[in-house]
Amino acid sequence: MLPFWLLIIPLSWVLIALIYSGRLRALWREPVLRYPVLVVESDDWGAGPLEQTQALDALRRKLRDHRDMTGRCPVMTIGAILGIVDTKALATSDRYIRITLDHAYFAPVLNALRAGISEGVFAPQLHGLEHYWPPALLKAAKTDAQIEAWLAGDGMTRSEDLPSHLQSRWVDASTLPSRPLSASEIDAATADETEVYKQIFDAKPLVAVPTTFIWNDDVERAWAAHGINCIVTPGTRYESRDKQSHPCGDGRVILNGERGQGGVMYLVRDNYFEPALGHRAERGLEALALQTGHGRPTLLETHRFNFLGDNHQTSDSLAELNRLLTEALSRYSELRFLSTQEIADAIAHHDESLIETDSHKRLCAWIARIRQLPRFWKLARFTGLAMPLWLLKKWAA
Repeated sequence: MLPFWLLIIPLSWVLIALIYSGRLRALWREPVLRYPVLVVESDDWGAGPLEQTQALDALRRKLRDHRDMTGRCPVMTIGAILGIVDTKALATSDRYIRITLDHAYFAPVLNALRAGISEGVFAPQLHGLEHYWPPALLKAAKTDAQIEAWLAGDGMTRSEDLPSHLQSRWVDASTLPSRPLSASEIDAATADETEVYKQIFDAKPLVAVPTTFIWNDDVERAWAAHGINCIVTPGTRYESRDKQSHPCGDGRVILNGERGQGGVMYLVRDNYFEPALGHRAERGLEALALQTGHGRPTLLETHRFNFLGDNHQTSDSLAELNRLLTEALSRYSELRFLSTQEIADAIAHHDESLIETDSHKRLCAWIARIRQLPRFWKLARFTGLAMPLWLLKKWAA
């Protein structure tokens, strides 16, 4: 019979596995991709300043310069904002009036978007009818001079200029902490925005990106009822804003392919490419290396503000995008450029041309993923569990 002290180590391994069993199983169930996949996810395009036209045209040209091994150009998803307040009309009215992207004023912007869609380099996604909750905006303007001035502008306003808490669409953040919207308000708003999206893009929206990543079960159910089948998340869900305006959630971790209300699929976008904020090509390449090692797609978040404004900033952002794509293709011969919707479809249909089925390769990706669980891996190293896991990965490779 073995001495008790010799049993301590394997017993500790069993205990660790039991404690983290739910998380370990979830990471195993998460799909593993056969190839490196890169998507540039760009938000806030649509209703807004006409200078977007030149930016979108420049992006189209830059994206067309690159091809993956299948001949596919990079895809930039367009988180579309479909409307914005009509400040001129609001000046003579006591109610909120919006101007939508299909208005003649926005024709140059919409034409640039449609050109990119037809060329396969832009893929529109629903971001929101507005990048705020209109009643909250009007309420805040009564006590906030900054919001009052924003609504009184004589030109086309930019939602980026609003305080961050007011850019959240699915809560009333006119005062903080925020208050939830009623289910009936959410149902009506999602019906409106999905219908406007269909009118503008001649197709129902399939992917939604919640503004400021704040949404809840009612929003998911309403979106699903109107045809949304995929929600882009930051790997968790926020549902409100606290007194300091910080997003608040329940802390749960979301993985690619998991399902929410109404059967919507979650995809994770938790890496950034914002050249105007110092996120250079190197950061995108680091994300691509990490996600590829984990068998995950790389969804890089960026926003239109990187490509608007002074010529130096715009040129620099385009140069960084070009450097990112050039280096990514150089490092990964099997790199694939796909849209977010195509990834969701492949996961939903278990498309083996993209989804890995080889158990050895899935095991390698799984071990790489569990190494990113800080407490688990700390315990694994302390108890020696890390060694057999490392040997297991070497064997699987």
